[in-house]
Amino acid sequence: MVRNTTLTVPTQGKGLYPFTKHVEDWVSKQGIGNGLLTAFVQHTSCSLLIQENADPDVTLDLRDFFERLAPEDDANYRHTAEGPDDMTSHIRSALTQSSLSLPLISGKLALGTWQGLYVFEHRKHPHQRRVVLQLMGE
Repeated sequence: MVRNTTLTVPTQGKGLYPFTKHVEDWVSKQGIGNGLLTAFVQHTSCSLLIQENADPDVTLDLRDFFERLAPEDDANYRHTAEGPDDMTSHIRSALTQSSLSLPLISGKLALGTWQGLYVFEHRKHPHQRRVVLQLMGE
């Protein structure tokens, strides 16, 4: 059995935006006990992460680390068509992930106690990010 949907995750600028609850709610309605969930973000200037969901300092520290790792003020960037965060966003996306795979066991995502799903927004301005979910199983 295969099920698909697309979630929209609104962002308000750079940072990590949790969407675990939305995925869990959708998965619980699909009637699949065991299988595999794939999440894929349809953008090149954001990414997906599985990260700690207990201490908000983790997501803030990750955001700050990427600011230092791929700063916007690098004069060597050629691609700046959409502003100074344009190429920086593509670099950050290339260093992270555009898709995730998660086991589904007994109707539940097999996330660890402190794990959550996040859209990692790399752009300064708000966006509506599309995440395609595909659940395969029985």
